[in-house]
Amino acid sequence: MFKHIREDIKAVLDRDPAARNTLEVVLCYPGFHALVLHRAAHWLYRHRLKLAARLLSHFSRFLTGIEIHPGVQIGRGLFIDHGMGVVIGETTVIGDNVTIYQGATLGGTGKESGKRHPTIGNNVVISAGAKLLGPFHVGDNSKIGAGAVVLQEVPPNSTVVGVPGRVVKKDNKRVHSAQIDLDHVSLPDPMNQALRRLTFRLLELEQKVDEMEDRIENEAL
Repeated sequence: MFKHIREDIKAVLDRDPAARNTLEVVLCYPGFHALVLHRAAHWLYRHRLKLAARLLSHFSRFLTGIEIHPGVQIGRGLFIDHGMGVVIGETTVIGDNVTIYQGATLGGTGKESGKRHPTIGNNVVISAGAKLLGPFHVGDNSKIGAGAVVLQEVPPNSTVVGVPGRVVKKDNKRVHSAQIDLDHVSLPDPMNQALRRLTFRLLELEQKVDEMEDRIENEAL
């Protein structure tokens, strides 16, 4: 338990430039509080004290604004930044060194039993407001853009943007496993790129039409 707490504190200090020292993290970071309470609730859940686990997770939600079901399996070094509105469902599995921003949801899509929530690989960044819904896998070193709605498998080393989420490879280059790429702002926008291409094509066609009209007028004269 204390080993996990030290790793959780280190994750905040490593990834949040606003975190100045350990005491500030322990006293002022709701993401850290939610993780400490979740690890206690998860212990109760695994020992079949499920009502007590749910009560503790409910208290954690009231205290932090972060809802983590006590059945969630969380790896090492998770960092929940700000965290207000984060919801993580029961059968979610989260790998090591994952970063989750406020408003993100790791949820299910129906009332089916069994595995119904996402499995998140290592070194994944889930940006603000992203929704991951269903029992699919998000590969290692991937980034989910802000506001994206992801409903299917995400390959490793990928970037996902849009609604529904579309996978955009990042130069087809692997991100080193020791590196966590926290740049979740400068993401590609395939919709904007497609509109730009259509705009340029329309301008080309308009220019050709104008040239044809000029030629026809000259021939008529």
